[in-house]
Amino acid sequence: MRTTTEHEITSKTIAVDIKGLMEILCCGEPAAREIGIIAEARIPTSGKRVLYSVDKV
Repeated sequence: MRTTTEHEITSKTIAVDIKGLMEILCCGEPAAREIGIIAEARIPTSGKRVLYSVDKV
């Protein structure tokens, strides 16, 4: 079984990765990515890491 990680999302959280976004929205990865794109919440970063703005979602 896969281990689950718990993200601590508070009112001061500015950005989250895809797993944090999945936890906020209570949905799977494809749906969370689509919602992040539609909300234009993706924050441009260098490298492979992708962050999403909590305020825009």
